[in-house]
Amino acid sequence: MQGEIASDIKGGSKLRKPASLKRQEAVAGFIYISPWLLGFLAFTAFPFLASFYLSFTDYTVVSQPRFAGFANYVEALSGDDLFWGSLRRTFTYAVVGVPLGILGSLTCALLLNQGLKGTTLFRVLFFLPSLTPLVALALLWQWIFQPDFGVLNFLLAKVGIDGPGWLSSIEWALPSLIIMALWGTVGGGQMVIFLAGLQGVPQELYEAVEIDGGGPWFKFRHVTLPMISPTMFFNLILGVIGALRVFTVAYVSTEGGPAYATWFYILHLYTQAFKYFNMGYASALAWLFFIILIAFTYLQVRASRHWVFYAGEQG
Repeated sequence: MQGEIASDIKGGSKLRKPASLKRQEAVAGFIYISPWLLGFLAFTAFPFLASFYLSFTDYTVVSQPRFAGFANYVEALSGDDLFWGSLRRTFTYAVVGVPLGILGSLTCALLLNQGLKGTTLFRVLFFLPSLTPLVALALLWQWIFQPDFGVLNFLLAKVGIDGPGWLSSIEWALPSLIIMALWGTVGGGQMVIFLAGLQGVPQELYEAVEIDGGGPWFKFRHVTLPMISPTMFFNLILGVIGALRVFTVAYVSTEGGPAYATWFYILHLYTQAFKYFNMGYASALAWLFFIILIAFTYLQVRASRHWVFYAGEQG
């Protein structure tokens, strides 16, 4: 017996599991993942493909889908008066809100990374607003922004400032929603991710800068920022995607008003689908949004090559 095993090893052959055992393991694996797989097919893959088909049809729920070619896409790009306006407002919200959110989250993370007394308490206080459900957050800030008896205008009046109409003002409605979003995001997940990135920066690099006579700003500019640039890029991607998908705060707080000042893209899509039941047109809007997200993310990834530093890269 030992001689046969030795001859098998010398001949280069390997001991293999029986084919029946491999099949049993494969079947067991499929059984274990079947709940997730069925859920993915039923609630993700099928709706995804169905929406693609419906985007080429005239479908209003109460009637059978009728093939319409690219009519829905042409209508969105050239015939819908609200399409480009909603897209512009959505990108304005993202371009203003995302950098402010990243800057605020990074600032909070830098403060919490100093190891000062009471850091744990402040970490909890910073993180608490992000746990507030979006609907509750919107209702809370409706009260704060109320022009006549809201807390914010009351405090501004105490220092002699006549507060604006906030959510009821065409000029201030969009900035008000950005302030709402910042209150919930600055101390939330982005801050935690930045804090993890900061704690991963090797202390030896800071010590080397101190030996060379570098100050705090030099450390931040030439050590901290390059080392956490992958973390910043990750937060940027998630922040942009989240900002472009803004819906709940606008729907609850302003319903897109006043005068369409907060009529975002997803709110426009939702209205077409669930108010007017233009499911075919709404599906086309969804796919246009999907293409925009993919293109925008691709551009961010290409641009990141010039400013994101990965420690494992050579050259």
